[in-house]
Amino acid sequence: MQVQGKATLLRYTENPESTIALASKLCYSGRDVDELAADVDGKDNARFIAMLSDMGHYSPFEHASFTFAIEGVSRALLAQITRHRIASFSVRSQRYVNEGDFNYIVPPAIENLGAEAKAEYERQMQTMLGWYRDWQARLGGTGEGANEDARFVLPNACETKMIVTMNARELMHFFSLRCCFRAQWEIRKIAWDMLEEVLRVAPNVFRAAGPGCLSGPCPEGKKCCGRMAEVRKRKEQLLGK
Repeated sequence: MQVQGKATLLRYTENPESTIALASKLCYSGRDVDELAADVDGKDNARFIAMLSDMGHYSPFEHASFTFAIEGVSRALLAQITRHRIASFSVRSQRYVNEGDFNYIVPPAIENLGAEAKAEYERQMQTMLGWYRDWQARLGGTGEGANEDARFVLPNACETKMIVTMNARELMHFFSLRCCFRAQWEIRKIAWDMLEEVLRVAPNVFRAAGPGCLSGPCPEGKKCCGRMAEVRKRKEQLLGK
């Protein structure tokens, strides 16, 4: 069955903006932590956090973490997102989970070719599903031992699910790379979903987050997509929610 990817924020550091402000003020104050906490808790820390961003003082941002459920994405996406090493990943195992009725992702470019092309793609998915089930049967059923070797015939399109945790600093780095139109379409969609989620709970932390073209010239140089106005409009729409 065809599925579409989505990212949902599950958990996050309580009062992330206050936590970041507290961590930063501790660096430059001789006061006790309780006094500093009283100074930031329940207060508007927007201007202070903006100042930290302008200064490039990002280490305090590492104390705020965000955990997402990511579903309906391909194993191809898994290979990309796990390149972001300052993160924690828990991924559904193809060794322990029977993929005998796997869901799959259809790339938009194939969808755009029309119904006949999509039907052919879906037939190919069914063919590979048949291969998988056949190898399971030959290898002794649907247990761990059979699954771990039968999975070698599964396509990159096969759906996976994962839990991902990143701190705010790593998320901003992630957004700078993966919200860009130069990023692959699937991880770009997930990145924008994640950005929308964190803006709901920590708008001041992520107010400037996104591709480099939001705040200056495109960092891609000659490979620039030329869609900077579109990117900026999308970010403005998120901030307006």
